[in-house]
Amino acid sequence: MKNKYGAVKKSYKGRQYHSGKEARYAQELDLRQIAGEIKEITPQYKIDIRVNDIHICNYYMDFKVILSDGIIEMHEVKGFTTDLWRIKWRLAKALYPEWKFVLIK
Repeated sequence: MKNKYGAVKKSYKGRQYHSGKEARYAQELDLRQIAGEIKEITPQYKIDIRVNDIHICNYYMDFKVILSDGIIEMHEVKGFTTDLWRIKWRLAKALYPEWKFVLIK
């Protein structure tokens, strides 16, 4: 089934992804984990967007990736961006400067 942006949901290792691109990226991350580059992968990681202790919204990052050296990266797979997505992305980067944010286009 296609979503409003034309992406077709795809399954990989029993998990449903929002697009074939996202599922292929999950496969790539698994290969990097097998190679020892990645310690942990968490798909659909929920980020609480909170300003001055007021909950604004939740942002579900496609993947939280912990590298073997302990660095935390947030990976977002995008074929199409929206204004709302750009605001959430910028807020998350501002609120969590200790994480590296990676956009896969």
